[in-house]
Amino acid sequence: MKKNKITSITISVFIVLLVSFSLYVYEELTNNNSIFSYYETFGGDRKEIKILANSEIDDVIHLLNKNGELHCLPCFNALAYKKGYTKNIISGTIILEGRYSINSLINSLKVRKRDVGNLQIPENIRLIEDMIILIEDSIGYKRGELKSYLDTSNFLIANNWTMETLPAFFIPNTYELYTDVSVEEFLNKMNEEYKKIWNTERERKCDSLGITKIDVSILASIAEEEQDKRLDERSKIAGLYLNRLKNPNHFPYLQADPTVKFANKDFGIKQVLNKHLKIDNPYNTYKYKGLPPGPICIPSIQAIDAVLNAEKHDYYFMCAGSNGDGYHEFTSTNRDHNKKKRKFKKFQGFK
Repeated sequence: MKKNKITSITISVFIVLLVSFSLYVYEELTNNNSIFSYYETFGGDRKEIKILANSEIDDVIHLLNKNGELHCLPCFNALAYKKGYTKNIISGTIILEGRYSINSLINSLKVRKRDVGNLQIPENIRLIEDMIILIEDSIGYKRGELKSYLDTSNFLIANNWTMETLPAFFIPNTYELYTDVSVEEFLNKMNEEYKKIWNTERERKCDSLGITKIDVSILASIAEEEQDKRLDERSKIAGLYLNRLKNPNHFPYLQADPTVKFANKDFGIKQVLNKHLKIDNPYNTYKYKGLPPGPICIPSIQAIDAVLNAEKHDYYFMCAGSNGDGYHEFTSTNRDHNKKKRKFKKFQGFK
């Protein structure tokens, strides 16, 4: 009986000592101020440690020692094994700076730095297919990866887009993106940027025009294609097309020449002729009423603002100016418009 009692006391003492030792070890492994088990980069400086794919724990230890001092290697190995790090070493660039407990060091090794690159979305790209290829090549997606996601996911439907209206979604700018950004992450990023552009002030102006944001982008793309030299004239051009839209009895068709070029997929057309007007395509605004199904290019922010701040006037017609300064001449009647056209043809040397 006495022997059993001594045995029980011995076991209890052993358990207490074991628990105490475990707590001490835990404290040592998690305490940044431990003097026995810690890691510190040389000089406490910021270090970028590049861990290669298929690296093993010894490779990581070599890199750690190359960039700092690892105290209590057995502690590191034991905790790395317990936390499953030895079987799940993450490749990539790891950022370390200063002093770490063994526990926080291993946690930091599991957080990979994502490399950052720039994506430039230029204005005036006409075909959405070209825009998609540019994005795929710039980010490093496989050809067709972005297009496939748009076709098979619910992104377009969920966000009220179509492939025709999608050019309005991409706002021309230079964006900083992770080089390994997924298609979903990329589209979410673009969605955030789109919402930033369409702030309260721009939405207020859009509402005052009585048209949608997509309509604004479509008109902006037309104004941009009409005038790529004298940007200050775009607001006057936007005012002209708004006049036509608001007066369907007087002007049932928008009759925007750039839409005819788009419908024909011939952007080298210098002068729109009757043969070009015959094409049966919803982008042909000489044959189909209202606005085309979507923008005819990626409209710039400047062109969007030109529509939102469209000039108020009574012009319905315009033709190239006859003095060669790059501006158009605007008129309110077809009669005056024909006079301006004859004047321009004379200036150009046409009969």
